[in-house]
Amino acid sequence: MSHIEGKVVAITGASSGIGEATALLLAERGAKVVLGARRPDRLEALTARIVKAGGHAAYAPTDVKRREDLHGLVDLACDRYGRLDVLVSNAGVGLISPMDELRVEDWEEMIDVNLKGVLYGIAAALPVFRRQGFGHFVNTVSTAGLRIVPRQSVYAATKNAVRTLSEGLRQEAGGNLRVTVVSPGMTRTEFADSMTPEMRSEVLDTMEKIAIAPEAIARAIAFAVEQPATVDVGDIVVRPTAQS
Repeated sequence: MSHIEGKVVAITGASSGIGEATALLLAERGAKVVLGARRPDRLEALTARIVKAGGHAAYAPTDVKRREDLHGLVDLACDRYGRLDVLVSNAGVGLISPMDELRVEDWEEMIDVNLKGVLYGIAAALPVFRRQGFGHFVNTVSTAGLRIVPRQSVYAATKNAVRTLSEGLRQEAGGNLRVTVVSPGMTRTEFADSMTPEMRSEVLDTMEKIAIAPEAIARAIAFAVEQPATVDVGDIVVRPTAQS
């Protein structure tokens, strides 16, 4: 019997890329997915697709920079399905640039989305998990935090901050809660869309050459989620074979 079937899983950044692929895979395996992202039209279409295929899905427009939106997403899961088993904090932005450009607003955006967005999710879900006596945090980080390269300093810093807080949370969580971090390498997503034209062109060129499909990351997340309650998968790295 699948340990995914029947689980209630909330996912941020669910309207495209890794979040969308994860929602589709977990729903296919019997999970009830609760989808959050900033684009309600995409969420509505994805929810309809899952329901049409016989799955269970709900959605709420969610900007992870707004603490109340994360509480709303968790509340939706609990109100609709009676509990929350897993929170996948997947929303993220990669506004990479040389430090000398001093794109401070971009630095703040990455801190707000990549780090504070995860913290807001923890603040919303942790009390629910404590009341239930079970729960699982899955946080998407990045291989950018494992191999530091120029122009990704702030982005890598936000991802490594999540890696650090996840390990601290795991140690505080006790024997009933689980915490997993998943580090994707170059993945075929909309990651480059918000970058400057120069950076976007460079990233898209690399993506075209070596990027893996978001479904590869979704399978890694499913692997962590499907483990028995006594098994906590702490850290998964999934990268293209060709990535240095």
